[in-house]
Amino acid sequence: MTAYAEAVSGIRPKMRRAIIMVQDLVMVLVSVALSLTLSQSRLSFDAFSSGGLACWAIIVLAAHLLFRYCGLYNTVWRFASTPDFFNILKGCGSLTVVLYLAAVAFRSFFQPVSGLNERQFIVFFLVSFTIISAPRLYYRFLRDGASWRILRRAPGDAPIKQALFIGRLSEADVIVRFTRTAQPAEYAIAGIMATESDAPLGTQIQGVPVVALRPRLVEVLEEYVNGTENLDLLIFGKGIEREIEDYAELVRVARHSGIAVVQFSGLSELGQGGKLVLDAVEMETIMRRSAVATDTTRIGAFVGGKRVLVTGGAGSIGRVLVKRALELGAEAVLVADNSEFGIFQLDQLIDEKDRDRLTSRIVDVTDKPHMMRLVSEFKPAILFHAAALKHVPLLEENWEAAIETNVFGTLACAEVAAECGVPQFLLISSDKAVDPTSVLGVTKRAAEQIVSSLHETHAAPSLVHAGELNGHHAGAHRPGTKFIAVRFGNVFGSNGSVATVFQAQIEAGGPVTITDRRMTRYFMTVAEAVDLVIMSAADAEQRQGSDDYAIYMLDMGKPVPILEVAETMIRMAGKNPYTDIAIRFTGIRPGEKLHETLHGENEEVVKLDTAKIFGLRTDVVEWPRIEAALPALVAEMNDRDKAAALAILAGLYRAEQSAVGAPEQTAPKTVGQIG
Repeated sequence: MTAYAEAVSGIRPKMRRAIIMVQDLVMVLVSVALSLTLSQSRLSFDAFSSGGLACWAIIVLAAHLLFRYCGLYNTVWRFASTPDFFNILKGCGSLTVVLYLAAVAFRSFFQPVSGLNERQFIVFFLVSFTIISAPRLYYRFLRDGASWRILRRAPGDAPIKQALFIGRLSEADVIVRFTRTAQPAEYAIAGIMATESDAPLGTQIQGVPVVALRPRLVEVLEEYVNGTENLDLLIFGKGIEREIEDYAELVRVARHSGIAVVQFSGLSELGQGGKLVLDAVEMETIMRRSAVATDTTRIGAFVGGKRVLVTGGAGSIGRVLVKRALELGAEAVLVADNSEFGIFQLDQLIDEKDRDRLTSRIVDVTDKPHMMRLVSEFKPAILFHAAALKHVPLLEENWEAAIETNVFGTLACAEVAAECGVPQFLLISSDKAVDPTSVLGVTKRAAEQIVSSLHETHAAPSLVHAGELNGHHAGAHRPGTKFIAVRFGNVFGSNGSVATVFQAQIEAGGPVTITDRRMTRYFMTVAEAVDLVIMSAADAEQRQGSDDYAIYMLDMGKPVPILEVAETMIRMAGKNPYTDIAIRFTGIRPGEKLHETLHGENEEVVKLDTAKIFGLRTDVVEWPRIEAALPALVAEMNDRDKAAALAILAGLYRAEQSAVGAPEQTAPKTVGQIG
């Protein structure tokens, strides 16, 4: 039978279908003969006479037409399932009824036939259904079952990895089925650890036993890794990290024992029998916070059908914004980034089906004329400004670049958005902007003030049109743009983040370097941050007047000690901190704080109806004051006077302090109305 299955699978589809049709018709004739034999019927006519042969021909024709009508030849045997066997049942039942009615009519109108009654037709139905279903059922068993994999394995084949699956039983059924259909076979599920506490322990899913239930998952996994050397892989179900408390401990136990850990995220290549998509388990998943489910309906309604522009779209946060916008049904997405390689990497991450909606442009956000052309042509409904320089120690030395990109880049993009009538502009800000002690923090706070001032200006119509300011033009604004900023802390996996640095150091064998053992930071996954950023934009769209906010703050949970992050990452790599991998403390670097905060003492945090998002009431510097400080800032940058330049920026967010170094200026050269 194995040779038969091999032969059938190797035949071309049209030829295979013809063979199956002939096989079914032969089975029908065999069923007629068997039903007469089993019921010991003696027909009153010769089965091989001209009349008998005519009956056989009529039966064959009726069977073929009914089987085609019932859909027996629209199914691939390998994927035959309950509805397909129901079609066989329907086909055999219909054929039985048709033959019975034909026999009754022939007996009534032509001549009586002895030895033929209802009993023969009942036997015919049972026999035909059985012998027509059997080849299909057995073929699927051979292709999907463990027996097929064993029969096909050649002596030189690579060994199949033995895996445990941790997740829901409904997902386990899918995992087991598709690990068996994969060609070549890569994994075999040895046991299922169910996350449902009321699951039936000891029962089987497609022959694979349920070996553990909550809350004994860790205990049973330890028994497995200590009792066998054959376990190669631990597969987590989709989203399980949000459902079980022991997720991080399960990962630690597995990796410490040399067992690879992956997470199921979906299926692909279904046309070839299905293949599991298994993703590596990252630190952003292990060091998780208690997350609130994203209101996908709301953010989908906000982004869906709109044109979205993302500056810095090839960066770590920007590229997730781009992918999410495409997933949510954006009409088109434009990426503006100055990194050619970053844009190339982004293009590799985008699904083929979404690429026709994605456009990428290599552009510096400080190049206002270029940005103006892009925005005028693309006509976005939302502009996410994620472009920024953000490495604290590097920017202490390269402060001019920080001011140019983070301050004047934000100014240029905001002006372009206003002048082109973009409905919404959103700045990605940072917790470093709160009581800043670094160049990054000062420039991000200045960017927030630019956005906040424009927000107030557009909410309440006022003065301001300006002329050229040393190459930076605060030009005429059209009404309609809503300006907001979203402030949050560190995200796992972003370029240059502590997680990526630690990972590289661990892979190199250590040491892991930490500036101070007391240092803490807020952490959030990139995916959660991006969804909450979009949610903030959706919330802002609905707000007007006194209920409106220029700055939103994300709920980052509790700050996490950096030392704890390092120790956890080392354990997750199967090593022991301080013994296998050394941890070295290097001292706080220029511009760094021991502890970051998400809001200042003079800022009022307002709880909103949307989970994990807050509004901030903060001091806002009027636009004329910002505008007046810009020429002085450019002059200090030209003189390479870092202290004076930062003092000017500090004056833009300290309400009690005048703009240091900014000359007294009269009203702007041109006066108009912004609203």
